[in-house]
Amino acid sequence: MTAGDRSEVAERGGKPVDLDTILVDEVGQFGAYQITTLLLAALPVIFSAFASGEYIFTTARVPSRCFIPQCDTTTPEYAPSWILNAVPGTSVTNFDNCARYVNSSVQAAIEAQCPSEWFDRSRTESCQGYVYENTLSVVYDFDMACEEWRRSLIGTIRTVGTLLVLPVTGYVSDRWGRRVALTLNAFNTGWIGLVRSFVNSYEWFLALEVLESTVGAGAYSSCYILVTELVGPGYRVIAGATMSTMFALGQVFLGLIAWGVPSWRPLTQVIYAPQLLVVTYFWILSESVRWLMSKGKFKEAEEILKKVAKRNRRELSDKSLEALRNRAECEKLTPPLAEAWLPLQVLRSPVILSRCLVAPVWWITNTLVYYGMSINAVNLSGNRYLNYVSVAAVEIPGYWTAILLLDRVGRKPVLVVAYTFCAACQFIFAFLPEDASSGASLAVYLLGKYSIAVVMTSVYVYTAELFPTRHRHSLFAFASMVGRLGSIMAPLTPALAQEVWEPFPSVLFGSFALASAALILTTPETLGTTLPDTMADAENLATGR
Repeated sequence: MTAGDRSEVAERGGKPVDLDTILVDEVGQFGAYQITTLLLAALPVIFSAFASGEYIFTTARVPSRCFIPQCDTTTPEYAPSWILNAVPGTSVTNFDNCARYVNSSVQAAIEAQCPSEWFDRSRTESCQGYVYENTLSVVYDFDMACEEWRRSLIGTIRTVGTLLVLPVTGYVSDRWGRRVALTLNAFNTGWIGLVRSFVNSYEWFLALEVLESTVGAGAYSSCYILVTELVGPGYRVIAGATMSTMFALGQVFLGLIAWGVPSWRPLTQVIYAPQLLVVTYFWILSESVRWLMSKGKFKEAEEILKKVAKRNRRELSDKSLEALRNRAECEKLTPPLAEAWLPLQVLRSPVILSRCLVAPVWWITNTLVYYGMSINAVNLSGNRYLNYVSVAAVEIPGYWTAILLLDRVGRKPVLVVAYTFCAACQFIFAFLPEDASSGASLAVYLLGKYSIAVVMTSVYVYTAELFPTRHRHSLFAFASMVGRLGSIMAPLTPALAQEVWEPFPSVLFGSFALASAALILTTPETLGTTLPDTMADAENLATGR
């Protein structure tokens, strides 16, 4: 059969037959089979949230003070009654963590324990050893008391791995399938995380952090693609928002687990060991029908579609399957159109070039603010575990607010308002008076996180709609990959707050959010427009043609 013959057979009643057509008309867009797959995928997504956030607790700050040889016993107390005699401070709960008074010339024995006469209160010096308030974090194991940048580097190096994982997982997913990418990433995350829980070296801990994220952090994207490729076009945004919701729930569970198991080694083992079970998904989950068809594995794809139809209690005709197979074969036989190298096409189009320059700024803002607020949540006043849980949980209404508004008021209004509101919350939080209640500051913080969650969902949809079909994935991936710079910077913000200026992270987040709101105004509204197929179509979005 020639390509022309196949093209004729690939139509049903004059209507082209593709997978979306079959999902809508025959097997069901979002039936029992897709719901089951979504629920199964929720577990690896929750585990991904565990892996992405555990370092916030395992590398958390531990209050410390200088070890005072002439005063401390072999089992020193962190805040003894005499501490202000030896260490600068205002009270036994507020003293310097990294300096002590220099020893005075007084050598005679004095009845009082560790008297002030033993110290020259006009001079201070750095600690030679440390006493820690607790042993819950790697800060104690690796003796990082006053090395804030060394501690923050752990989170940064992990996010570098999440940048490296994108091309690795993309290759595995496109070469061997979404199911293989999912199980391989989850298994790698599990075993490397468990190994890391036993190390006694900062260097090995750092190396395993970046290795784990490089070969294991792609589980979420694999689940996302597997689920969205199986549901019909009318449910893809909802399926994507559900995946984001599961990730947020994973963060909530992480905060609660860390509260119950605060010591870093047991905590790491508790959250990573179950991830090894995801390897069974290779036999439990079905492969993506779209991927199978793209690889010419039509028999396997047809078997899965029949299974979907049966589970959804729908009928799938042999004629539709034949038309779908012939369409796929016809597309494989059709030679691609010759065109210029994509970067050259972008450079020749000022409109597309402008979008390629501003879209990455939105993504940098998203990841910087989103991850930065999660990381800094544990440093807020009050219970750090409940703060983290609250900041994670408030994302969920943010995701669904975006879904509710995007198709009603438009992409640009939602994004501009959400970015501006986020910026306002950041600046208000940064300059709240010191006597403001912890409840008021937490409320402002939560509103800021809610607004960036609205942005996260909206910007996925909006960025994809600005670029032409033929190059949409490449240009979208470019913006997303550059955006990872924000997640790399985010773990450094607690150190900036401690070393530079306490409100600095919030001011930084607010400034980026304001800049992004302004940049959104330079791009066109896409609500109600047809997805552009060519560069010319994408350029014409700006004129409404």
